[in-house]
Amino acid sequence: MKVIIKDSLKQLVADRYLLIVISVLLLMSLVFAIYIGLSIHSSERQLVSHYSAFGMTHFYFDQWYYLLTFVAFEIIVAVLHSIIAVKLLATKGRSVAIMVAWFGVGIVSMGFVTALTLLDLRTLL
Repeated sequence: MKVIIKDSLKQLVADRYLLIVISVLLLMSLVFAIYIGLSIHSSERQLVSHYSAFGMTHFYFDQWYYLLTFVAFEIIVAVLHSIIAVKLLATKGRSVAIMVAWFGVGIVSMGFVTALTLLDLRTLL
């Protein structure tokens, strides 16, 4: 197991482009998680958790700690996509690993935009 991890990390360091993409993914995730975490304020006021066009009410509300799931989501997605990209680099090749890493960047970005939108809706409603 130790040898497999060492070999995978050696391949990652040898591929500079993938190393940069994974570094950007992890750094983005960390910065976004810190920003969202510092933007959350505890209060008795409920905030919008999701929207649906069906039903009597279109906005569904939840407690403030619902936003903490976005912090965990950012970190979990970045770590898992990084691990999967490194594993795919060893088994499937460089192009698939880079694609997975860029998908991770996209998912982290969309999660950040969603969390910012929910934080902005908190002030409107």
